[in-house]
Amino acid sequence: MRPAIFPLLPDPGCLLLILLLVSWLFNPTRTEITSLDSGNIDDILNNADVALVNFYADWCRFSQMLHPIFEEASNVIKEEYPDKNQVVFARVDCDQHSDIAQRYRISKYPTLKLFRNGMMMKREYRGQRSVTAIADYIRQQKSNPIREVQDLEEISSLDRSRRNIVGYFEQKDSDNYRTFERVANILHDDCVFLSAFGAISKAERFSGDNVIYKPPGENAPDMVYLGSLTNFDLIYAWTQDKCVPLVREITFENGEELTEEGLPFLILFHMKDDLESLEKFQQEVARQLISEKGTINFLHADCDKFRHPLLHIQKTPADCPVIAIDSFRHMYVFPDFSDLSVPGKLKQFVLDLHSGKLHREFHHGPDPTDVAPGQPIQDLASSPPESSFQKLAPSEHRYTLLREKDEL
Repeated sequence: MRPAIFPLLPDPGCLLLILLLVSWLFNPTRTEITSLDSGNIDDILNNADVALVNFYADWCRFSQMLHPIFEEASNVIKEEYPDKNQVVFARVDCDQHSDIAQRYRISKYPTLKLFRNGMMMKREYRGQRSVTAIADYIRQQKSNPIREVQDLEEISSLDRSRRNIVGYFEQKDSDNYRTFERVANILHDDCVFLSAFGAISKAERFSGDNVIYKPPGENAPDMVYLGSLTNFDLIYAWTQDKCVPLVREITFENGEELTEEGLPFLILFHMKDDLESLEKFQQEVARQLISEKGTINFLHADCDKFRHPLLHIQKTPADCPVIAIDSFRHMYVFPDFSDLSVPGKLKQFVLDLHSGKLHREFHHGPDPTDVAPGQPIQDLASSPPESSFQKLAPSEHRYTLLREKDEL
């Protein structure tokens, strides 16, 4: 018989059940973060609608701090998106898999990269390292990037300061629309995407489903996509060409992101209200350097905001407009802005970067073949204009290899 002094104590079996229940309530089953390696990375990422990948190093204390936050954010999201292919949280140990880190140009830890159907998005996650912020970010990425219009009058009142892509479809449940939706998911940060269906879109579907680009400017003519609407590669390439301008502005907000694309910069420094120089630069880039797209990034920057990079090339805002190349090792100055429209001059400047000529001359003065007989070779190494854009916008709580090399 149980002693009277313990009249309310449950029997041992019931007590064990209570303890297990309490343990479950306060320690719910945790989601296993998928570890990626060269054998599984393509299969996992290609089959994920959205994947957030943590590139980390075990020795990095910021990586160590992120691990439990990343796991908890994964738990929260898995409750909302239980299908394993809807959202994937994954990680890569960059010390163990340096080939993967190199493939995705990872140079600091931790780095959070977003993938859609295997394609890495150019904008990595730079928000707060908190469960709430990461979960909110994934919810945003899962939201529909396409606004459905209910009346074609909405199209006529679009904000024409933005780049707009409008799709007209007979029905939403179609291969054409699914391809359009996939493109919009990737490029929604660069363009506004809209769609119309059925009777509303009929007037714009005289030859079938249709996709139109409406460029910035009230009087700018529309451009029609003429390829197959089910060919993702074709429509993505066409849309990217329209949504991502050939010459982009570099700011403190996107500087690090542009650096991570891994391409050197050809930069026009100009005063904010000097649109004439910008237009001239854009025209010459399109005329002379379209074949170099993919080997160098064409950018323009506000002279007032970027006084520090200008100082690296012994310039001030009073000298603007100025054209320079930042190779991330050094900065090289285009000799004279007035030579911009000289046929082939700007292109030769870029070709001299690729051939190594700019680097040689940076350290040793002009190539001997470029010096007139008897003319002394100038030594430029005494005051070298070093690169500054690689440190343009360092993120808080991130270990940067470039920064460590500078400190060493």
